[in-house]
Amino acid sequence: MNVVRNIGMLLMLAVLPSLAMSTTPADLLAQGRADEAISSLQNEVKAHPNDAQAYNLLCRSYFSVGNWDGGIPHCEKAVSLEPGNSQYHMWLGRIYGERADHSAFWSAAGLARKLRNEMETAVRLDPANVAARTDLAEFYLEAPGIVGGGRDKAEAQAAALETLDPAKAHWVRGRLAEKRKDSASAEREYRAAIEASHGSALNWFNLALFYRHEQRWSDMEDAIDKAVAAPLDRPEVIMESGDVLIRTGRSYPKAIRLIQLYLSSKSTVEAAPAFKAHYLLGMAQEKLGDKSAAAQEYRAALALARNYSVAQDALNRISR
Repeated sequence: MNVVRNIGMLLMLAVLPSLAMSTTPADLLAQGRADEAISSLQNEVKAHPNDAQAYNLLCRSYFSVGNWDGGIPHCEKAVSLEPGNSQYHMWLGRIYGERADHSAFWSAAGLARKLRNEMETAVRLDPANVAARTDLAEFYLEAPGIVGGGRDKAEAQAAALETLDPAKAHWVRGRLAEKRKDSASAEREYRAAIEASHGSALNWFNLALFYRHEQRWSDMEDAIDKAVAAPLDRPEVIMESGDVLIRTGRSYPKAIRLIQLYLSSKSTVEAAPAFKAHYLLGMAQEKLGDKSAAAQEYRAALALARNYSVAQDALNRISR
């Protein structure tokens, strides 16, 4: 019944007039209209050069399309204008992290230190910033000690999260258990996160990701079904579930249905931009052998974000 209720709610939202959608830069970003958001925000910072929020949003717009070099100066500007803003430090840390992931070793090491500094600053400025603590814990989990990583530091963040967001604390401990190759403990932690969150979609999806890593495909698909049926605390879970099904080759038609459902909801969010959803639909159609439908979706992605390079690369590939 939860599946029916959630799908019904999304389809009702889909029939709302498009004119009702807001067109502030933040809403453009949430709607996945990256080009419009960037253009609007470029005009905003020209007109109001001390508007830290506009610089932060402009950075996030570049972040959404994978243009780390384009976004970093704007996140840095937001921090320089409001150095006491925890959220701005968090976003600067995030974009440093993405740039590091796409850099050579020595550049990546320097960026990783910058990431750590920004996330630690974000947590110091606002100890209740759950997103920053979670990102910081993940950095400590993944980074080598030479740039400040350490599992003991990740555990300290889990302990701090216990009172702020118990489900996040369990998620961090699940990740720690995975790092120790302790699959049984990891699964218990991810299930504890589901219980602590009263069955949230995000935590069912996190369990699905764990099963994906374990190559427990039937369990993964079952967890995805439960994520989609759960209360929709995080709409991006619907699109990301489709993404997982595509990348694991489990069910392209089901992935298409989920991503189309997400797009039709008119409830797209920054974490899962509409242009990425169209790109994923293109991937699924391409896997099914329908190059015409795939090209249509890749073009739809580029119509929203003309510099979304993965969509352009995909369109070029199937157009040869």
